[in-house]
Parts: sequence; C-alpha cells; structure tokens
Amino acid sequence: MLKFRISIFLLIAIFLINSANAATIYGNVYDLSLKKVNNARVEINTIPKQFLIAQNSSYSFNAPNGFYTIKAQLIQKNSVLASVDENITIRQEGDYVLDLILFPDVEEGVEDINADANSSLIETKAASTSLIIFTALTAFLAIFIAILFFKKRRKTQQKLHEAKQEQQEKSEDDDLEQLIKIIRHEGGRATQKDIRKQIPLSEAKISLMIAELEHKGIIEKIKKGRGNIIILKRR
Repeated sequence: MLKFRISIFLLIAIFLINSANAATIYGNVYDLSLKKVNNARVEINTIPKQFLIAQNSSYSFNAPNGFYTIKAQLIQKNSVLASVDENITIRQEGDYVLDLILFPDVEEGVEDINADANSSLIETKAASTSLIIFTALTAFLAIFIAILFFKKRRKTQQKLHEAKQEQQEKSEDDDLEQLIKIIRHEGGRATQKDIRKQIPLSEAKISLMIAELEHKGIIEKIKKGRGNIIILKRR
C-alpha cells in the first residue's frame, strides 16, 4: 500500500514538474458541416490522461514536450455518433491551436451512406437518361427543320426556274410575233436584212427565229444572191 502511494506521488510530482514547462493545446470541435459541436468528450494521452467535456465546443489542455494523440467523441445514449483522432507534437512551450472535426461513426452511418450513394446513383442515371432523350429530340427536331428548309428552298428554286423559263418562252413568242408583223407590214415579204434593221437582235438570233417559223410552215425562205427573202405564207 505504501509503495502504491509513493508511485502516485511520484506521478503527480512528475506531472507538476512537466506542467511547469508545459505548452497549451486548445481549439474547437466541429462537425462535417463546420458547425461547432457542444458537449463532445475530448481527451489527451498525457500521463496521467486528461479529458473534459467541451462546453461551447472549446477545449484546452496543458502538456509537456512530447508526442500526443487527442481524441474527441460525440456520445449520446452510450453510442458514439462521431469521433476523430488527431496527433500533435510539442517541442517547446507556447500555444498550439488544433481544431477537431468529427466524422460520423462508420457503423452508425453505413446504412445512410449506402442509401445516399444509391440515391445519388439513381439521380445520376435519371439525369443521364433525360440528357440522352433531350439530345435525341433536339437532333430529330434539327433534322426535321433542315428537311423542311431544303424542301422549301428546292420548291422555291423550281418555281423561279419555271417562271424564268415561262418568261423566256413568252419573250421568244413576242419576238416571233414581232417578226411576223414586220413581214406582214412589208406586204408579206421582206429581206432578212430589213428584218434585222427593225428588230434589235443579233443576226444569229434572227436566223434561228426564221428557221423556227419556217419549220412551223408560217414563212418560206428563198435564197437570193447573198441574202434571203422571207415570204409570209399565212396572212
């Protein structure tokens, strides 16, 4: 019994001697969202071990030089909800700030973590499916609009071509009618040279017009010298 008491006194003496040259370790206890946690149990493995209940989330210990582990736990109804272990080395006197962030206990949080993971996976798959559907609909709509655009453009170009061709044919018919009027005005016969003087067209164009009217049997072309005499057959 006496030896035990002596050992206790020696330990206390060693602690008091070391405390004279001790450093101060202090900080706050937080959860994962960095909110302060009240009433967490904090301990440090000095000799003897020190512990306290962190009021207003803060704690403070005195410790001599050495290597220590500070442990914090949030306990409710004899169950550890969250905890953390942090190591710290004290090499000289002074103040050391060490904030502690509690992590949820693995066994308590496994189900919730798995549930959150499954939920996140489902949400990710749903988002991916929605994105694929949206992309497909957008591509289909773009193709549909492009088809409509090219069809409309093609139809417009076709109409313009037909209108141009119709106008050209009408112009040619007007030119043929004018040529016939000239021959009729000349008494039913005229030289090709006289016709050209009265129509502002090239000689080649007038030759083609005469050939067309001759082919239709409306006029007759008679060669005379270097020129041609055009005779109107239908008066």
